[in-house]
Amino acid sequence: MQFAKKILPILVVMSLPVLMVGCGGDDGKNGANGTNGTNGSNGASGTDGKTSLIKQSTLPAGDAQCFSGGVKIESGIDANSDKNLQATEVTHTTYQCDKTALNSQMNFNRVATFPVCLQINATCNTNDETAAEIVAASSDGMTLIYTDSFKKQIGFVDISNPSLPKPKGVLAMGGEPTSIAVKGGHALVAVDTSADFVNASGDFVVVDIATQAIVHRASLGGQPDSVAISPDGKYAAIVIENQRDEGLNGGLPPQLPAGKLVVVDLTAAAPSSWTLRDVNLTGIATLYPADPEPEFVDINADNIAVVTLQENNHIALVDLVTATVTTHFTAGTVDMVNVDLTDNRPAVIKPIEVKNAQLREPDGVTWINKDYFATANEGDLNGGSRGFTVFNKQGQVVWDSGSTLDDMAIRFGHYQDRRSDAKGNEPENIEMGVFGGNRYLFVNSERSSVIFVYDVADPTKPAFKQVLPASAAPEGGLAIPARNLYVVASESDLRGVAIRSGLNIYNYNQQAARYPTVQSVNRPDGNPIPWSALSALSSDVNNPNTLYSIEDSFFGQNRIFTVDVSSKPALIIGETKIMDTNNVFANSGVNAHLASVTNAELAAMINADKSVNIDPEGLAKAADGGFWIASEGSGAAASAVSMNLIFKTDAFGVIESVIHLPAAVNALQINNGYEGIAEYNNSLYLAFQRAWAGEANPRIGIYDLAAKTWKFVYYPLDAYSSQFAGGWVGLSEITAIGNGEFMVLERDNRGGLDASIKRLYKINLQAVTDGQTITKTLIKDIKPVLGATTGPLIEKVEGTALMANGDVYMVTDNDGVNDHSGETQLINLGKLF
Repeated sequence: MQFAKKILPILVVMSLPVLMVGCGGDDGKNGANGTNGTNGSNGASGTDGKTSLIKQSTLPAGDAQCFSGGVKIESGIDANSDKNLQATEVTHTTYQCDKTALNSQMNFNRVATFPVCLQINATCNTNDETAAEIVAASSDGMTLIYTDSFKKQIGFVDISNPSLPKPKGVLAMGGEPTSIAVKGGHALVAVDTSADFVNASGDFVVVDIATQAIVHRASLGGQPDSVAISPDGKYAAIVIENQRDEGLNGGLPPQLPAGKLVVVDLTAAAPSSWTLRDVNLTGIATLYPADPEPEFVDINADNIAVVTLQENNHIALVDLVTATVTTHFTAGTVDMVNVDLTDNRPAVIKPIEVKNAQLREPDGVTWINKDYFATANEGDLNGGSRGFTVFNKQGQVVWDSGSTLDDMAIRFGHYQDRRSDAKGNEPENIEMGVFGGNRYLFVNSERSSVIFVYDVADPTKPAFKQVLPASAAPEGGLAIPARNLYVVASESDLRGVAIRSGLNIYNYNQQAARYPTVQSVNRPDGNPIPWSALSALSSDVNNPNTLYSIEDSFFGQNRIFTVDVSSKPALIIGETKIMDTNNVFANSGVNAHLASVTNAELAAMINADKSVNIDPEGLAKAADGGFWIASEGSGAAASAVSMNLIFKTDAFGVIESVIHLPAAVNALQINNGYEGIAEYNNSLYLAFQRAWAGEANPRIGIYDLAAKTWKFVYYPLDAYSSQFAGGWVGLSEITAIGNGEFMVLERDNRGGLDASIKRLYKINLQAVTDGQTITKTLIKDIKPVLGATTGPLIEKVEGTALMANGDVYMVTDNDGVNDHSGETQLINLGKLF
């Protein structure tokens, strides 16, 4: 609404904390809607000579509309000419919220991760696939109840001590539980019992939480998905999706039977007396009106349910009292700018592309207050805009995150390039929680496995607060403000790659935010430096605040990163691309040195711009200011497509020389080769990850830079001791610590509760002979350090560095977020020597 340019004198009503502005209309001239006015020149909406008024009232902190305070602005016609604006005379209301002030004293920090396989046995020593998809809490917040679709059950977890969650049992559902909510002492579970996509069926199951027993079951007449309960406890709303068969003609068009919404009246004391009403959602969407495909639901304090119709890119508002659709509207489109739309193999993250008019296709939805709601725009059929959107209940977009979530996933090292051609970070769900004097939105990113936290004191201007790490594929989120907790259910379960489904528990407290441990600054173009898969560390002898790291073969156009550790989180402030500018690598004779490496394979390792695609697993700052890079070969010698090579670059990453292994040694190559490199006293020291063909222990290679000769010693690994059979133990790093001594990082290839060996050892290589098996001394068991991060214990701790001030850093490798949560832990272990 536009008000008059000329403002008449302010009218002050002493009995009310308001300001009133009077405006009239002069025969409609210059007025917004002036009609037959006689005394209100430049009026906003003069009608029949009546005066239009604007009333402003101050909103207190904690108000439902502007949580941090602000001004409520009402306008209307003074119909009774009493120079006051009565409630019945108000025709338009707007709010001007105070600027959001982030609470820097309080932060969310992860305090525990509960793998749901603990319901099977005390150490998760099981290959059974489990899932934690949607989570709810008992009324007192002491028990979590989650859905496990793989096992067709719900599970109970005791969180009376949130830092020590305990298994509390499971309950079979007789079908696949898809969602859960709590009313009083009962859990309301939606259970899919469908035989197939056409014969869709499901039940509404009521469970007594205390006894963990089913007390009521009712048919829903279709395949259910999301469940929500109204704030006053009078209603439940259950989405009946009746999802399409994606394998049938690519899922197009969506097939019948059509979905719907079921309203459950919960006012009766006994669940058996609760009644169900159907809400027809067909015919309202433009794309596929015969099949609404409803996805998610949430309910506000006015008992209005907001329902996302994901594949239809549509949103409906339903009055639960009357069980009718009151309004509906398209979710609209977004012009995606500065995003990565290309899946490169090997990966190259390039957020420079544009895609216009991308359908939002929202999945999760949550009310912020009675007038605004937010959607997580995951996408499914034709869209997905990689962000979240705030709508008012009239269907207008008041704020959209644009490419912000992808940008932050890149900045925090959580962006999965293999999803670039699909949905990017893929926001799956969204939750609202009021914690003391702050109102927060939690956006769960399924593919980046993080939660983005926003302050929405002003719903039209969300302000980013922090990012939280999660187990892989976070799905459902639950705010428990009464206990200062936020809980997320992560559904991915791949034991073989150290991923277990589970519940992530975060506490809102006065501690500093503990994540991320490292993030990047912007490039000159304003986009963040892309990074991930940190596979090594090296220090700068002259600067105790500088680390160097490098990305492995998951990425092409490999780069060396400069990391400033003087701040928290540490900052990736520079990137140095490894370049074969002078054709040193191209002319190095690699293909002649090993016949199985063809010219075509060598060419594949050198890009048109002279950058290289190698497998940097070791990095050391060279004495002359350049870098030494250890590149791991892939495969056995008989079928190798790359060799174990040492690259020397200048300070700008330009390759100056390439060093090969002796042919007889290279002939023994297996898939696990170079993992670390160090320079000391004019020699290079190379850690081989595992024993090569016919050998009992892995080698440590010593290359004399002056004489250009090799000798090798053997490192005695600890015996494999994980409860998960079939793994191995190997070396991941070697670091010079002075006086001919070196620190080596030894680990198994297991994570979580399967992890056993994550250790730092000291070895002396000052006076060794070729072929000798050396001895080692334990420096530190770092498994407890990794466990103290309160997440699943990360398998790949890959890099260590000794700083100029004596501090030792270590870093984990997140595998480019491929079959990984993306979490990177850069940890200062202090002074170990």
